[in-house]
Amino acid sequence: MKSRLPNVGTTIFTVMSALATERGAVNLGQGFPDFDPDPLLLDAVNGAMRAGYNQYAPLNGWPALRQAVSDKVHALYGRRYDPNTEVMITAGATQAIMTAVFALVHPGDEVIVIEPVYDSYIPSIELAGARAVPVPMTNQYRVDWNRVAAAVTPKTRAIMVNSPHNPSGMILRDADMLALQDIVLKHGLLVISDEVYEHMVFDGEPHQSASKYPGLADRSIVVSSFGKTFHVTGWKVGSVVAPKEIMAEFRKVHQFNVFVTNSVMQAGLASYMQDPQRYLQLPTFYQRKRDFFRAGLARTPFKLYPCEGTFFQLVDYSAVSDKTELEFSKWLTTEIGVAAIPLSAFYQTAVENKTVRFCFAKKEETLTRALERLSRLAA
Repeated sequence: MKSRLPNVGTTIFTVMSALATERGAVNLGQGFPDFDPDPLLLDAVNGAMRAGYNQYAPLNGWPALRQAVSDKVHALYGRRYDPNTEVMITAGATQAIMTAVFALVHPGDEVIVIEPVYDSYIPSIELAGARAVPVPMTNQYRVDWNRVAAAVTPKTRAIMVNSPHNPSGMILRDADMLALQDIVLKHGLLVISDEVYEHMVFDGEPHQSASKYPGLADRSIVVSSFGKTFHVTGWKVGSVVAPKEIMAEFRKVHQFNVFVTNSVMQAGLASYMQDPQRYLQLPTFYQRKRDFFRAGLARTPFKLYPCEGTFFQLVDYSAVSDKTELEFSKWLTTEIGVAAIPLSAFYQTAVENKTVRFCFAKKEETLTRALERLSRLAA
């Protein structure tokens, strides 16, 4: 059978999680929390189920949840999106990203992506009949906007950005957003802005959303994730905001892609979001985990890269091993008992930087167990 995605196999996240389970390793590979969500959120969802929110939600999502998203974006970033025409609830961020690509990108178009790049972007672009144009970050995982500008051609349709950035943990700052805005306006491009870690920005830095910059907001689909924000990744509920002309195209694809999103979860989330502190406290919550984990890693031979956001930590293992990143990740899982993700998995053509990614969205006892095992590397 001829494949639509001949270069795609089982994702590295599935491979490493399966190996971790097989070997009884601490899984710091795949990006999911191992702690429970707020019981109040569970109560809200249970109440919604018993209150009868068990049939199809409206195509674009429950009105109360769309209003809550609109209110949050306005309060944090200053842009007011019409909850009826400019906000949609999606079946997670991955579905939102693929839907955005299908809605905006046409066969023969080019889409600029920033490498290392999250693994769903390029397959979505290729399934749309377009071509991904990777632009590598610098050695310190910053975006080189001169290289981005140089990658624009007459075929370029859109730029995909991700901040806070998975896998590097870096953030885009005001100067970055202004540089992106200049490129977008000069060439009439569209933007798909993946902001699922928007509430995990550390050290007092603000999250710079595309919604905050008028020239970007007018040409962007901005993707967020309730699953990442509220520690319920398995619920697969996300949201998008965009100007109504763009959202009209998004809606056309969404209705035949997934149609609607889980109604009970939406109703429960709408109730839970009435208290903004439930997401505003996240930077402090995750910064404590980051600092705890980094303090432990500092006692190993790993070289730590900065972590400005997300719940991921990159480490350079060159002082430990000469293995390739995939080989080292498998060795670390099987011999040391801690699973990680090789950074090479985030490149269209594998690049070897002797770097792996750990997830620290874990209970303190999980991180302690992982650090105890990693301490063997210093022996």
